[in-house]
Amino acid sequence: MAGYIEDRWFRKGPDGKRTIPTERNGKGQRYKVAGIPGVRARSFPDKQKKAAEAWLAKAISDSNKGEFIDPRDGNILLRDYVEQHWWPSRTGDPATLQTVGHRIRGQILRHMGGVPLRLIKVETLRVWLKQLEGEVSPGTAAVAWGYLNNILECAVDDDRIPKNPCRAPTIKAPSVPRSKARAWTRARVVAVRAELPENYRVLVDVGVGAGLRQGEALGLSEDDIDMEGGFLHVRRQVRSVGGKLVFSLPKGNKTRVVPMSDRLADLLAQHLAQFPARPVTLPWKDPQPPRTKVEEKERAPQTHRLLVVNRNGSAVRANMWNEDHWKRALAAAGVIPQPKRVPRNSGVGYRLVYGATHEMGFHSLRHTYASVQLDSRENPVAVSKWLGHADASITLRVYGHFMPEADGRGREAMDAWFAEGDQAAASSPAAPQGPAAVVLEVDSLPRQDVDLRQSEESFTHLDLRESVDALT
Repeated sequence: MAGYIEDRWFRKGPDGKRTIPTERNGKGQRYKVAGIPGVRARSFPDKQKKAAEAWLAKAISDSNKGEFIDPRDGNILLRDYVEQHWWPSRTGDPATLQTVGHRIRGQILRHMGGVPLRLIKVETLRVWLKQLEGEVSPGTAAVAWGYLNNILECAVDDDRIPKNPCRAPTIKAPSVPRSKARAWTRARVVAVRAELPENYRVLVDVGVGAGLRQGEALGLSEDDIDMEGGFLHVRRQVRSVGGKLVFSLPKGNKTRVVPMSDRLADLLAQHLAQFPARPVTLPWKDPQPPRTKVEEKERAPQTHRLLVVNRNGSAVRANMWNEDHWKRALAAAGVIPQPKRVPRNSGVGYRLVYGATHEMGFHSLRHTYASVQLDSRENPVAVSKWLGHADASITLRVYGHFMPEADGRGREAMDAWFAEGDQAAASSPAAPQGPAAVVLEVDSLPRQDVDLRQSEESFTHLDLRESVDALT
């Protein structure tokens, strides 16, 4: 049988008993378990032969079943496993990886980075979740839980630990409370727009008039405006990767075409007449120097004539614009409280600190666009396409509450359906009398086939541009 236990302190004498001391007698661990295929040898101290025998038996059994996991592999610290094994294998969008890395360091490794993998138990997770509860929002905690679950799942696959404690039945992932997207009133949109510098007001126009995300609005080029056809082409966004600005595809790596109302077209024309588009050159997707020919081609800088630039003629950095202009406009319009004056760390002067404005961010304009479209009974599939969602189910989940009178229209439809059945039954010569008089022959009723599978091409040619004129 494979596997054996070696006594490194004593060897057998002529009588067959282990009574003769070896050169290693009294030095180091006494028992060595070895000889199991695919399993590293393991040592045990003096007076622990039974423990060595038990480990040998289990190791042989697990090895034969292909389930052996050496507990010593789980001695690696969580921080070391993430940095040396898990993180180097991550691929994807550079900006997304930057966000993931920041959250893992701040919300996972800061609390458990010094704990060996094998010692991360359900109790450890409960303590960690309690710590997060006082530091971050439930949504952020849920995201951090997802990252940790993936890390530990990979550790199981790497034979570092036998099971993932995140999957224990006695502990559950943090729940994310559902919050409804909130649209702005026309008065609020107008008030906030008026408080922005004139060269930035067009950002509000494309946000509320076409549903563009902030990065997409900052990346909108003069060439993306089809005045003749009445469309906006959403082809790129401006985002920050490692502190440097880049161009990249919109969220989900999907470009799209959005119908442009006549009013929005007029506003864009007025903006370009007053503030001509300026050429801006940025790397594509990743600002890091390329290491291969493929990366050199993929990251080649691109130049686009942007509608909005900063005072230096460069692309606008979203976070700085939010602090310097958006929050000031919100406060001036009375949407949020006035900022507090806080002394600078240098002791010289003050800085303005605003309260939390997450629910009043630029994304509120996108919510407003969606609400206007759905309130006008626009097809959710078309709205989903214009918003750049992966499918209409996302649009309905986020914005379904903006669709008016859904239950009333359903009642009216059922009344009409039953009425047609009553008429068909009454006109039949063999119609029965009494309580059972209403007999609906469904196949004989007039059919109105509704094709809900309209192609994307048909949506882009519909004249559906008037619904946001009242706002823009």
